Amino acid sequence: MTTTLRLFFVGVLLVMVWVTYVASLDRNVLLAAREIWSDPWGRATLVDAYLAFLVVWIWIAWRERNRVRAAAWLVALLLLGNFAIATYFLLALYRQNDRSWTSLFEQRR
Repeated sequence: MTTTLRLFFVGVLLVMVWVTYVASLDRNVLLAAREIWSDPWGRATLVDAYLAFLVVWIWIAWRERNRVRAAAWLVALLLLGNFAIATYFLLALYRQNDRSWTSLFEQRR
């Protein structure tokens, strides 16, 4: 299962790089933000995404003992979204030292 999760999160990173690259060829993110925010579905999608980032961060903050590290992950999540989520999971999966993937749901020592 650990290998499957690692492959999945590497896939998330690759897909995010690809869609971000393609979108950046279309227009600047700040220009797109104005258009997205003016559309009610665009706002709903952004609110949904950022609430999901906060939910993931609550889990990260619970898991991490160091408050500064947890705060840094909050900034990363809010700025980078799924890039940061996939990176956090990959780091956590590589740090588990051959323990079960369920160790992801334990607080770090």
